[in-house]
Amino acid sequence: MIGEYNTQREAIILKEYGRNVQKLVNYIRTIPEKEKRTTMATTLIELIKQLAPVVKEAHENPQRMWDDLYIIADFNLDIDNPFTTPDRTILFKKPRKMEYPQNDVRFKHYGKNIERLVAEAIKKEDPQEREEATIYLGKLMKTFYSNWNKETLDDSVIVKDITLLSKGKLTLNLDKVREDNLFEKLYREKKKLRPEGNPRDNRDNRNRGNRPFNKNRHQHRRRDQ
Repeated sequence: MIGEYNTQREAIILKEYGRNVQKLVNYIRTIPEKEKRTTMATTLIELIKQLAPVVKEAHENPQRMWDDLYIIADFNLDIDNPFTTPDRTILFKKPRKMEYPQNDVRFKHYGKNIERLVAEAIKKEDPQEREEATIYLGKLMKTFYSNWNKETLDDSVIVKDITLLSKGKLTLNLDKVREDNLFEKLYREKKKLRPEGNPRDNRDNRNRGNRPFNKNRHQHRRRDQ
């Protein structure tokens, strides 16, 4: 036969080693003497170390190459293995299915992290810090809700939901919330047209207020201040 198509050849079991290594493994299996088979297998391992780029981590896990020889040989290889002979059932055992965490979220449109932040806000002993954290929660909740829903969520609903999530420990005056627009969205839509001049000078910095959940917000001051 002049040529041979790859489709007519035996499928490569471990492509990272190549076809020639697989042919050598098949040849070792045909050697009748076990001692000679072991010697040839050891020589093949040394050859793989020099030729195959996949064994760059062989010094950390030398057993891997011997296990791969058994895989290539379809576990039909009788040699004196310097390591424990691998078990087919272990190597080809399917991993256990990862179970999706089932957490009970009271308001899914807010998410689980809002409940965690509510718990952190409750821990604050200073009344002003607790109020700032509650207002920031309201901003987040309004923003998160608008990301998934087209209609606007009324401030009264947010105030009520904060009270429910905190079991009455976090409260806000609804009239004050509406009068001062305390639940204004954190992320505003970018305007298509900007005034002339430096864009940085036209930024709205009103929403850059302190984030009450950032514990390290005072650690970036200059030492000479």
